[in-house]
Amino acid sequence: MSERLKQIINKQSQQQNMTTQHSESIVQLVGFIIGEEEYAVPILSIQEIIKPIPWTRVPQTPPYIIGVFNLRGSVIPLIDLRTKFGLRPKKHNEDTRFFVLKQGNDVAGFVIDRLTMAIRIKKSDIGPAPDTVAGDDSMIDGVGKQEDRILTILKVNKLLERDF
Repeated sequence: MSERLKQIINKQSQQQNMTTQHSESIVQLVGFIIGEEEYAVPILSIQEIIKPIPWTRVPQTPPYIIGVFNLRGSVIPLIDLRTKFGLRPKKHNEDTRFFVLKQGNDVAGFVIDRLTMAIRIKKSDIGPAPDTVAGDDSMIDGVGKQEDRILTILKVNKLLERDF
């Protein structure tokens, strides 16, 4: 191999390592509002985000389970995060969205008040869950800090946990 080719290969290898290290330090999230607070979940756990569609109520479920809806042939439970978080239900408006989370075989739809944005945040800017909610039972994975705001990062596995 020529010296020039070796230099090019080494340079590409170094750039690839730098890109890998850089991407490992960034977490990609999707932000949304429930009530007055901003929350986020990892972008890769979201199957899709849709405008509200008709759903069917299901009897004898907890109050935060609105019902089920049909998404391209799959029947998916629909959970109102306002009610789950202890807030009063709110009538849907033009900002209301359903987002479908998926982790492994677990899938559920969640009603959110409003989407904010896709968020890229450094892992170093994510702190642990507050001591008052720390533990395996907590829905909070961590707290992300950006210049002008704080957002609560939720655990997808806890949101998808079936307790109904």
